[in-house]
Amino acid sequence: MRVPYYEMQQQFLHVLVKYGLSTDRAELCATLFAEASLDGIPSHGLNRFPLFLEFIRKGYIHVDAQPRLTASFGASERWDGGSGPGNLNAHASMKRAIELAKLHGMGCVALSNTNHWMRGGSYGWQAAEAGCIGICWTNTNPNLPAWGSTEAKVGNNPIVLAVPRPDGHLVLDMAMSQFSYGQLTNYSLRGKQLPVDGGFDNEGNATRDPGAILQSQRPLPIGFWKGSGLALMLDMIGMVLSGGKSTRDIGKLGVELQVSQVFLAFDTQTFSDYNELTQRINETICDIHSANPVSPQDNIRYPGEDTLRRRLENLRHGIPVDAAIWQQMLES
Repeated sequence: MRVPYYEMQQQFLHVLVKYGLSTDRAELCATLFAEASLDGIPSHGLNRFPLFLEFIRKGYIHVDAQPRLTASFGASERWDGGSGPGNLNAHASMKRAIELAKLHGMGCVALSNTNHWMRGGSYGWQAAEAGCIGICWTNTNPNLPAWGSTEAKVGNNPIVLAVPRPDGHLVLDMAMSQFSYGQLTNYSLRGKQLPVDGGFDNEGNATRDPGAILQSQRPLPIGFWKGSGLALMLDMIGMVLSGGKSTRDIGKLGVELQVSQVFLAFDTQTFSDYNELTQRINETICDIHSANPVSPQDNIRYPGEDTLRRRLENLRHGIPVDAAIWQQMLES
């Protein structure tokens, strides 16, 4: 089943206004959700929307709350998200980081007391569209075992890196687990096995079965011990810069709330050699594209390239949706 982008965005808008968001904030929130599904990330678009509404009903998300500046250190600032909608808080934070970058060459916004940012890649695209290199990450509740352990003590702490380019931005959006929980759920819903081992089952066996990994809560860190260590360091840096909660602190809440995030922007358009650098980026991409594929049907892509392809396809033909979830949305 496919739904036109505008129809999905308008349905999100209609529901969000019913749930108390002002029209302008509901418009942006609806667009961020719809764009996630448009770009092929339904786990943080349509499929995540019912949980977002549940968090509003339970009072975890304060629909009127907006980020508040708490400290300023030149090109670096601390903000408190006030438990507002996570994607609106994140969008505002990257917007402010970009403003600081336009003033100082770089900008950093560290955000505390916020909610799940939905698709992290949204804020990488946001930075790139403004001509900035963007780097952002978030901590999470404990959902990833420290390497060598069976117990979740660290978060899978997604990180986004973006490089602007006139012919198509480069945007990498990745969690510290080999497969994010959203991806595991997507594979499970489709009844598909993972292409490589993604975690462990309850008996400690490496497995490609997404359902077994979801049940055991033991996803595999990227790079084994390296991913586990990187997840911990992102958590610590985010906590220190924002003055907010660590993954350990969030774990005590019983639900993923009051997370800490960092947003960095670097204004590439201030560089005197910007045109030369853009040409070198293009040469690197051409070199990547020229690599011999393992299989003839494989395409060697740069991060974000497939997103652009899916975006155009879904604009033309409509966004693929789970019919049951779409019906649930229509009844919201």
